[in-house]
Amino acid sequence: MRLPRVACVVGPTASGKSEIADLVAEKLGGEVVSVDSMQVYRGMDIGTAKVAPGGTRVPLHMIDVADVSEPYSVARFQREARSCVDDVMRRGKVAVLCGGTGLYLDAVIDEMVFPEGEVEVQRRSAYERIAREQGPDALYAMLVERDPGSAALIHPHNVRRVVRALELCDEGASYGVRNEGLRMRSPHYDARVWALVVAREVLYERIEQRVDAMFAAGLVDEVRKLETEGLRDAKTASQAIGYREVLRHLDGEFDLDECVRLVKRNTRHYAKRQLSWIRRDGRAHPVEMDGRSPEEAAGFICEEWNAFVGGEVHGTI
Repeated sequence: MRLPRVACVVGPTASGKSEIADLVAEKLGGEVVSVDSMQVYRGMDIGTAKVAPGGTRVPLHMIDVADVSEPYSVARFQREARSCVDDVMRRGKVAVLCGGTGLYLDAVIDEMVFPEGEVEVQRRSAYERIAREQGPDALYAMLVERDPGSAALIHPHNVRRVVRALELCDEGASYGVRNEGLRMRSPHYDARVWALVVAREVLYERIEQRVDAMFAAGLVDEVRKLETEGLRDAKTASQAIGYREVLRHLDGEFDLDECVRLVKRNTRHYAKRQLSWIRRDGRAHPVEMDGRSPEEAAGFICEEWNAFVGGEVHGTI
């Protein structure tokens, strides 16, 4: 039986994918489902370049579904995003997935089973306390002793994954074995993926302008407000680019100019990782944006979508 078909618009940060996905969904009579790992959080608006309420042509799902203080796992995202996609299709509309978080897109469109037990437990807190008090190397040494194979897959300072691997050891399982299982997957939806291709120098200029605009729009004040709602203690939300640097600035680690510089640098690095994921995935059909307006890009994608549902299109990156 044919799998349900979904359209996906991906690309690095500042490539214009939100606007183009919105246009594509409008032209196809569909709705957009965001696959952004940070736009799920209420109040994280400026730093995630979230579209303002009423700023889209079609309904936008998976935005503002959690408080910053909530543990929000990719497993939970998978369940809730798929529910949105299925609801859109039940109503006879095209689901257009949009985002640059590779794992979150894969979690929706591929058959991926995630480890259980991602909510806070006493055992996890104990491991995290070791990392704080004795340093990440001490925690990593525990993993090397207990499961050297899994330790070889994890950077010593990736505390979150080291903690998860130790939890799995406690459960009689192996992070390495589970991780291999995540790589072997089959499609959950028949997904056609389009990746926006922007010249590197143009993309970096857009990132510079976007970060400047975020600070001008009040990013520092947004972070101050979210601090009162639990941002600083949040395991995931506090690590978002823009938010973690501003928190360090508020702690007096560096001045505002250095904060802006770091956000720009880290955003460029993130864009590189996004591009690497797109190339490594291999399913994305390129949409060259040089000299092409958002409307033209959306029209191109819609033409290829119509060819896809009626036949096949070729050429991936």
